[in-house]
Amino acid sequence: MHSLRAGRYLAAYILPLLVLLGLSQGGMWTFIPLLYTYGILPLLELLLPAPVSNLTELEEKSLESDPLYDLLLYLAVPVQYGLLGYFFFVLPDLHGLPLVGAVTGLGLMCGTFGINVAHELGHRPKQLPQFAAKLLLLSSLNTHFFVEHNRGHHRRVATTEDPASARRGETLYHFWIRSIYTGYLSAWQLENVRLAKQERHWFSLHNQMLRWQFMQVFAVAMIFGFLGVKAGACFLIAATGGILLLETVNYIEHYGLQRVKQGTRYERVSPVHSWNSNHILGRLTLFELSRHSDHHARASRPYPILRHHEASPQMPTGYPGMMLVALLPPVWFHVMHRQIARFQAADS
Repeated sequence: MHSLRAGRYLAAYILPLLVLLGLSQGGMWTFIPLLYTYGILPLLELLLPAPVSNLTELEEKSLESDPLYDLLLYLAVPVQYGLLGYFFFVLPDLHGLPLVGAVTGLGLMCGTFGINVAHELGHRPKQLPQFAAKLLLLSSLNTHFFVEHNRGHHRRVATTEDPASARRGETLYHFWIRSIYTGYLSAWQLENVRLAKQERHWFSLHNQMLRWQFMQVFAVAMIFGFLGVKAGACFLIAATGGILLLETVNYIEHYGLQRVKQGTRYERVSPVHSWNSNHILGRLTLFELSRHSDHHARASRPYPILRHHEASPQMPTGYPGMMLVALLPPVWFHVMHRQIARFQAADS
């Protein structure tokens, strides 16, 4: 029974299979991953129900100790690097629109596997999952996420101090610039504070930011040096696409939600400070990321046992559809400001 339940998350591996199909077939097949992610999934999520049921405590304890769920995450590392290697292998034969489609597919992998799976593994306390998370982030040139997300975002979420929390009335495009720039600087500041408390100099091997930024530069230099300008440029574009995918998810997850400041401190983070989506396809393909309200209520809770909270604000559809809406600011404001008004009316 457990294997059947865990097997549902194999749906996440439809995307890499489609990327592999596109790269192997070439031509317009390279656009299949994009069509699947932002065409088929949003349409199906409009039609399918969004179950709000939760597991029992006994079921949660059983699933939490089941290694199958972790294996599905670790599998992402060889899949991500395998597809990256195959992309470079077929790259000389790709030109024009098929090349655009292939880079787009790789960008989707950078965002969904390179960053999203790393996000889940990065919250685990042991060294092995954290190292796997950093390897995945390296494939997307976003290693600073490990520092900023865990030590910054979760503490400052839904406040003006958090780079990754979108303000009401802020467009996605302005948010991209602000969040990427200030989030990167914040990661350096957080790491400097940690080292200062340990009485260590920032310019040392103890500096995680320094080590992994060097690894990123080294990786890009190797790609340019051994595979050429075309490979290096395509990798940089795909990694940038993955980062923008992450930032779009950040935008929709906390848009317009604000914690109340009580004296010098903000109120405690609760499920009402993140937008939730129970739409099943988005949940399965993103390893339950869309049950984001519960993730912020207890960041250490593994993905298969994340819960629905009645009190949390709900998105009208799943993540893929909401990301498309976010690309059109007037439509986004129309939809989300009504959702905020409904949520505030129900909460009062």
